[in-house]
Amino acid sequence: MHEHLDALEQRMHQLQQAMRRAQLARDSDQVKQLREDLRRTQRAWDALFAQAEEGEESNASGGGENIAPAQEAPAEPQTLLPAREQVHQVLTLLAVPAAPKLISTVHEAFFAGGLAPSRLTSLRRDEERSYRSAPGARPYYLCPALTSDLLSPARGLLTVSTWSLEQRIVGPLSARVHFLTSALNIADAAERLDTATLPLPVRQLLVRYAQNIPGAQPPIPHPSPAGAPLDLALLRRAAEDELTLHTASDTTTRTQAAARARSQLDTAALLFGGSFQSARRLRSVP
Repeated sequence: MHEHLDALEQRMHQLQQAMRRAQLARDSDQVKQLREDLRRTQRAWDALFAQAEEGEESNASGGGENIAPAQEAPAEPQTLLPAREQVHQVLTLLAVPAAPKLISTVHEAFFAGGLAPSRLTSLRRDEERSYRSAPGARPYYLCPALTSDLLSPARGLLTVSTWSLEQRIVGPLSARVHFLTSALNIADAAERLDTATLPLPVRQLLVRYAQNIPGAQPPIPHPSPAGAPLDLALLRRAAEDELTLHTASDTTTRTQAAARARSQLDTAALLFGGSFQSARRLRSVP
């Protein structure tokens, strides 16, 4: 039972941190939802704590034969937002196409509740079905990135329909450009928190980014038990320096592909891509 109490206390702490982040981002709807989630968690903790007290009193009185069996602790509450809205939160933070694993990792670091990558496998298909049954009924749709060569869905990359077409297209250099851009956007989000006491998932995420950007990590004179060092200013400079090498070429590729897409694809295909066969035929059209 004490383990369940510890889990609920940890959950309350996570929700309080998430509320602070939402407040800094001026997301009043998210603050309201998190506050309701926090109140439910507090009530669950109160009920479990009272149950633990009653059990201890019964054991102290020696009336063990009449003790009621312990009830299972209330399930740990999850975020109230549907999966599509959780994904939208993360993609809005990253501002680049992203794979389910990255979306899940960033959500765990910055938002309340869990978002397993397996929950996203059918999401894109559901979004396309929804769009085709009632186009424009939703304020946004989660859709795949489009490849710059075939204008077909890029495997495993999600975007938001409200982004520009150029932003939703990926070319040969886009993976690196998106990695560097997302590093900068995550650093921005981290700086809106208390950088002196960054939550561990946020710190771990930033360290992984820094490890994959040349010059983004400070030298380590001695191994530290606290883990790899993190310097947000250094990470930002290194990411910006490398971006200058790739951005112009990547932007040209995506701009040209977007112009071709607008002349060849219908509205639905501009969001969800054409079939592989039709994309090959369209590519051959002068």
